[in-house]
Amino acid sequence: MQTNNTSGRRKFLLATGTAGLVFAVLPFAARTASGAEGLKVGIVGSGRIGSTLGTLWLKAGHEVMFSSLDLEQDKALAARLGGKARAGTPKEAAAFGEVVMIAVPYSAMPQLGRDLATSIKGKVVIDTSNPISGRDGDIATWAREKGAGLASAELLPGARLVRAFNAIGYARLTEISQRQGDRIGMPIAGDNADAIAVGSRLVRDIGLEPVLIGPLAMGKYLLPGTPLAGEHSAQSIREIVATLK
Repeated sequence: MQTNNTSGRRKFLLATGTAGLVFAVLPFAARTASGAEGLKVGIVGSGRIGSTLGTLWLKAGHEVMFSSLDLEQDKALAARLGGKARAGTPKEAAAFGEVVMIAVPYSAMPQLGRDLATSIKGKVVIDTSNPISGRDGDIATWAREKGAGLASAELLPGARLVRAFNAIGYARLTEISQRQGDRIGMPIAGDNADAIAVGSRLVRDIGLEPVLIGPLAMGKYLLPGTPLAGEHSAQSIREIVATLK
């Protein structure tokens, strides 16, 4: 069983690597890969993880729109950060972003998928949301049984989804991003080569090393309490993934 899974993951990595060469000829993917320009990132959910990542991406030269259920709070955050920070409603942030990051309680995902369906269709969407049973109820139980990556893809149809930033708590991200020497790894999962390229760039831009662990089906391991949770080197992440079924 483990040998078959490992073989499948190798085939997936080869397939996405080849696809990445094709996507690299497209303007957006080429710009993403080269880092020549900053990206427009719409953040839906500007709580702890959203505000932390948004701040780090601003420092990396990206343009960020923060959004949540509290527009005044987002305006204050954008004003405090200055530069390329701005604020809007979730629909405005989703429309604004070339890339959309979603960082909301998982119980909000079904309605969010309906509200933002038009805006996120065809866009790269970074899914940071974790289904927590004690907080999110039945939807979390369903998502964990299905696998968080596949569940999010079902709730956000039409998006080019990559699951990332689920392994390390927000409180550590700023400190880790400033570390010298070998980078801490950030496991990510996705089915779309362009989304993987964009997600990888955004991981590197905050000082971490992206490690593709496989397709969205592997997103079930990108949750607190799994072997991939916490801080690991990129090599350690690869070794852990090799043991997963």
